[in-house]
Amino acid sequence: RLYQIPFGMPNCESDESEARTLYLIGDFSAPAEFFVTLGVFSFLYSMAALVLYLRFHSLYTENTKLPFIDFCVTVCFAFFWLVAAAAWGKGLSDVKAATRPSTLISAMGVCQGDGVVCNAGTTPAMGLANISVVR
Repeated sequence: RLYQIPFGMPNCESDESEARTLYLIGDFSAPAEFFVTLGVFSFLYSMAALVLYLRFHSLYTENTKLPFIDFCVTVCFAFFWLVAAAAWGKGLSDVKAATRPSTLISAMGVCQGDGVVCNAGTTPAMGLANISVVR
């Protein structure tokens, strides 16, 4: 929800050094929420399956339908995990594009004047976010 993140832009047109508040553009929360929700459900299912395997081993070996159902649920989770990782990867690339310093500078009216040079103080660190997609 980038639209909730404010950042200050100096107002160079007036004598006062009052900063205007701008907001980022975009809401990329849906892919992240889908990714996290699927991760939580996968964890809960794996814990339930572990209890079934260890505590009720005889039930699992005697019932022929239970291993097949377990296999089908695992295949569904694997497919949805692939979809969630792809969605989060796309969402992350959109967040990177929206927060790129050159994009933010181009959105600032102050930086559009003749003879005005604007540059970013720092570049956002996205290393941990990139790792979250790889996982």
